[in-house]
Amino acid sequence: MSQPVRHRIGRMMLPVMRRAASSYIAGAELNDALTAARTLAVRGLGSTIAFWDEVGADAKDVLKATLRSAQAIGTERLDCYLSVKAPSLEYSEEALLQVIGLCRSNNTRLHFDALGIESAEPTRMLIESLLRHYANVSCTLPGRWERSLKDADWAVERGVAVRVVKGQWEDPAMPSKDPHAGFLAVIERLAGRAQKVAVATHNPTLAAPALEKLMKAGTPCELELLFGLPTRAVLKIAAAMGVGARVYVPYGYGWLPYSLSQARKNPRILWWMLKDAMLRRQDTAA
Repeated sequence: MSQPVRHRIGRMMLPVMRRAASSYIAGAELNDALTAARTLAVRGLGSTIAFWDEVGADAKDVLKATLRSAQAIGTERLDCYLSVKAPSLEYSEEALLQVIGLCRSNNTRLHFDALGIESAEPTRMLIESLLRHYANVSCTLPGRWERSLKDADWAVERGVAVRVVKGQWEDPAMPSKDPHAGFLAVIERLAGRAQKVAVATHNPTLAAPALEKLMKAGTPCELELLFGLPTRAVLKIAAAMGVGARVYVPYGYGWLPYSLSQARKNPRILWWMLKDAMLRRQDTAA
């Protein structure tokens, strides 16, 4: 597809994607996320709160929002931990030490989300440094990336808990890598070795074997889901297996679990967006 055509598709889709993105966040404010977390707690579900910043946001503003989130999680005393995106904080150890200062008082877990593969190494280096100050840190490993197997070994060696996802961004070195198979390969690498593993998927055919593998190996695990996506089928699996579950609750500026660059390359993503929206309505109505 030519660049001009991709650009036109991007311009046409952007308003649609922005509108649809509102389904994937609790709201614009921290209180929206806290309200969602309280509701989840009533249902017996844990939560993860994350501030999603707007593209081009000042790192100082992101830090302020993150500090407020950390403070609120400690005050609420919910089964909740804090997720951050290291690039949004410019990989600043100084900034993260401020966040850790608030997390430490209630032993709140500080989790690092995965973004593009170019952010993987600086994020890992940042975590390595922070572990000298705070042990309750975890990270996300995408099955789509070849490096995730070695990163799994690194996490095991350092006692870092892991959230496993299929991954939104492809590995340029292996663009055709099957994220489903990659997901299970990372689970296999962690089983019987990791401190704790969050199985982050809404796909029942992926969640069931992953949880089963971890449980058989005696690895503490849980199911983690994204706010706004259908949960009924996978929650039934977790309940039947006696596995706990939590929901990742973003607030701030919405973006879809599909990047605009991907959507330009693959207009079928518009169909996936509509499908997600329909499934979400059905799940809510049930």
